[in-house]
Amino acid sequence: MKLNIYVADNMIPIEVPEDMLADAEQIYAKMDSDMDKGWQMYRDWVDDLTQQQRCQVVANKILTALENENKPSAMLMAGYIMTRMPGVLNVHISTDGDITQTQLG
Repeated sequence: MKLNIYVADNMIPIEVPEDMLADAEQIYAKMDSDMDKGWQMYRDWVDDLTQQQRCQVVANKILTALENENKPSAMLMAGYIMTRMPGVLNVHISTDGDITQTQLG
């Protein structure tokens, strides 16, 4: 499966093997549990994140992984978005620090 990540003017396709999605479910459940406690969304604290907001948080983690050239982490985070929002094919990551501006589609 593939998720297209857009950072500025660059498109980075991330291929995630389907078997990895099932294998990583325990990790994804832990991520959900952590986000159940709330998250800082740019300037605001959000107690009850929507699924879209959770994926925006994870998209920010993809950006960090790409910046650090950590392909396994980027794949793992892309897999989270694929499992939690299956219809999403493209993620346009905001690079100005405002993760609420990250677009999923």
